[in-house]
Amino acid sequence: MNIDYSKELPIVQGRLSLGELEDLIAKPMSEKPTPKYYIALAITLTLLMIGATSLGFTFYYGTGLWGNNQPVGWAFDIVNFVFWVGIGHAGTLISAILFLLRQKWRTAIARFAEAMTIFAVMCAGIFPAIHTGRPWLDGWLLPYPNQHGLWVNFTSPLLWDVFAVSTYFTVSAVFWYIGLIPDFAVMRDRTTGKVKKFIYSLFSLGWRHSHRNWQHYEKSYVILAGFATPLVLSVHTIVSFDFAVSIIPGWHTTIFPPYFVAGAIFSGFAMVVTVLVFVRKVFDLENIITIDHLEKMNKVILATGMMVGYAYAMEFFIAWYSGVQFETFVFINRAFGPYAWAYWIMVSCNVIFPQFFWFKKLRRSIPVMMVIVIFVNVGMWFERFVITVTSLHRDFLPSSWGYYVPTIYDFGILIGSFGLFFTLVLLFVKAMPVVAISEIKAVADGAQPTHHGGDH
Repeated sequence: MNIDYSKELPIVQGRLSLGELEDLIAKPMSEKPTPKYYIALAITLTLLMIGATSLGFTFYYGTGLWGNNQPVGWAFDIVNFVFWVGIGHAGTLISAILFLLRQKWRTAIARFAEAMTIFAVMCAGIFPAIHTGRPWLDGWLLPYPNQHGLWVNFTSPLLWDVFAVSTYFTVSAVFWYIGLIPDFAVMRDRTTGKVKKFIYSLFSLGWRHSHRNWQHYEKSYVILAGFATPLVLSVHTIVSFDFAVSIIPGWHTTIFPPYFVAGAIFSGFAMVVTVLVFVRKVFDLENIITIDHLEKMNKVILATGMMVGYAYAMEFFIAWYSGVQFETFVFINRAFGPYAWAYWIMVSCNVIFPQFFWFKKLRRSIPVMMVIVIFVNVGMWFERFVITVTSLHRDFLPSSWGYYVPTIYDFGILIGSFGLFFTLVLLFVKAMPVVAISEIKAVADGAQPTHHGGDH
C-alpha cells in the first residue's frame, strides 16, 4: 500500500492546508449557485420537460404514438433501457471492484461515479415501466401473494430484469449512502444554516469521527463492496438474456453476456469522463480530479473498446460457422442492408475512434478525449439500436418485413431521459460532496487508510 500520492493528487504537495482542501471540495455546496449553474440547470430542465410532455402524450393516447410496428415490436424503449443500465456500470466498477483491488486512483472519482450509477439506473427504470403500456399496473411485476392466485412468469427474462435492476439499484444506493456518511458529518459541522444543519445531521446518523465509527464503517464498506462486485457481471448478463434466450437470429447467441458486460463498462466509463471534465472545470477541482485520473479511465475505455470490437468480429464468425442461413442473412443485412448506416456508425464510434487512445498525448488531451468519449456514447446507443431493430425488422417471411422509423415522441422520451440524468447530476453537485472529503484529507495528511481515512 506504499503509493506515491503526489502523482495522483498534486494538491497534497503542501500548497493547501487540510482546512483549505476541505473548503475547496465543499465550495459548490456552501456558495450560492453561479449564473453558469442556473443556465445549465435551465437547459437540463428544458430537456426533462420535453421528455415529460412526450410521456404525457404517451399516457393519454397510448404507445401507438411510438414508431414500433410489426415486426419491430421492440425499439427505442428497450434500446434506451439497455443503454442507461450500461451507463450505470462504471460506478460500481470504480467503487467496488477497484476498491477491492486496492486501486487508489479511484479515490477522487469514486463518489461521482457512484452517484452516476444511481441516476442512470433511475433513467433506465422508466423504459420497462412505460414499455408495458399500462405503467399503473406495474405492481403486478412483483411476485406477492394475492387473492387471485396470479403469479408472474418466472421463466421470462423480462421478469429477471425486474429482480436484477431493482437489486442493483438497492445495493448501489446503500453503498453510495454508506460512503457519504462521514462527509455528511463534515458538512454538518461546517454548516451554520439551521435547515441544512438539521438535514446533514439527520443523514450523518450521529457520526462522531471516532475510531469505533471508522472501524464499523470499514467493515460495512468492504462487505457492501463484496456484494456489489458480482452485480457488475450479473446485471448486464441478465439484461443480455432478454435477447440471448430467444430463438430470433441475431439474438440467439451465447456471446451476449460477456459482450454486454464489456460494452456496459465501456459506455459507463465514457459517460463518467464526459461529465467529470465539465465538473472539474466548473468547480475548480483540477488538482483533485487530475489528468492522470482521466488518462487511466481512457485506458479502461481503450481496453473494453477492443473487447467490444472482438465481440463484433466474433458475431460474424459465429453466424458463418453456424451454417444457419438465417443467422448469416441477419449479419450481412446489418452491415449492408437498410440499417447499414446505423451499423457503421456503431463500428466507427466503438472500434475505430477509441484506437486514438493508444497515443499518450491524445489520452491526456481534454478536447480529444471529449470528442472520443462522446462518440463512444453515441456508438454504444447505436449498438443497442442495431442489436434490437436489425434483428427484428426482417422476419422469416419477406411479406412480414418492415422498416422502423422513430417518431418525435420516441426522440422526446430519449431527450427527457438525458434531461433527468443531467438535472440529477447538477442537483447532486450542489447538495453533496462530489469528492470524498474524508478520504482526500487522509491522503493529503499523509495517512494511508484502507478507505475514507479509516486509520483516524
